[in-house]
Amino acid sequence: ALAFGGEAGPGRVAIAEAYDGSSWTEGPDLNTARNNNGGTGTQTAALSFGGVVPGPAKSNATEEYDGSSWTNSNNMNNARSELGSAGIQTAGLAIGGEEPPGGVTRLETYDGSTWSTSPATLSTARVGAEATGSSTAAFIAGGSGSPKITATEEFNVAVMSVVQGAWSSGATLNTGRKRASG
Repeated sequence: ALAFGGEAGPGRVAIAEAYDGSSWTEGPDLNTARNNNGGTGTQTAALSFGGVVPGPAKSNATEEYDGSSWTNSNNMNNARSELGSAGIQTAGLAIGGEEPPGGVTRLETYDGSTWSTSPATLSTARVGAEATGSSTAAFIAGGSGSPKITATEEFNVAVMSVVQGAWSSGATLNTGRKRASG
């Protein structure tokens, strides 16, 4: 596993740590401290994007990790935080999230160098939702709202194309919540 960014003590951190199955080891830090960012990939090919940076301000910055260092890459089209993420470094998804003044239904796809805005939008704006899966078969659940969102959505590119894809309703969570993990 790989953990990067977050909030520790009084503010945001750039810390990155790798887990080898029995212990955590401090690795090279992100170039920019951030929390509530999206992340996907593996220990040797990870992607960090968006989040809240010191200021505090929403970010659209993207960083790629090759197993030894973080490198700035092309920015997302829209700055946001608390977004869902799925996929791998060369085929990532940035799903929903918060852009001032609130939640969005936006989906952006990353091809290893460039972000594209997809016409496949969520049916429900989600902030702090849990997402997982691949860039061709992703899943998002929960999120903020009043009450918390119980609806889930599934992304399937077989319906259209890799850049477009389509979201469909999934099973309902028993308990609505945000900022869960999966």
